[in-house]
Amino acid sequence: MAAKSRIAKPRSKTTAKAKRPVVQSHSGPLSVRGLREKLGVNRRLFSRVSGFSERAIADWEADKPLSEASLQRMRELSRLQRALSGIMKQEFVGQWLSTPNAAFDGLKPLEVIERGEMDRLWRMIYQLESGTPS
Repeated sequence: MAAKSRIAKPRSKTTAKAKRPVVQSHSGPLSVRGLREKLGVNRRLFSRVSGFSERAIADWEADKPLSEASLQRMRELSRLQRALSGIMKQEFVGQWLSTPNAAFDGLKPLEVIERGEMDRLWRMIYQLESGTPS
């Protein structure tokens, strides 16, 4: 019995769909650019809020896929944006993030986020929504 030669068939190139830089928000998909614009901040401030570089943000806005960690962070920011828009007019959110606030010991809400203390913002949002005095 003659041995059959095994010739490896070339594998077909399969392209997996890359994750699109879209964040699922309460009202449906939202792009990174859309989220940044809804927050009312420029790319530099969005970099500070998100904790990612301006280069990464520019890449995502140009359709580069997000990692799972970055996608999770964008979802968190989308949720924060919706909550802030519920207690103030959306067009003032960006200005509010960049303005020192006595409720945060004179820090800007942006600085509170940078310090990893976003729970302070959520507590403020809860108190405003529920009418609970601080």
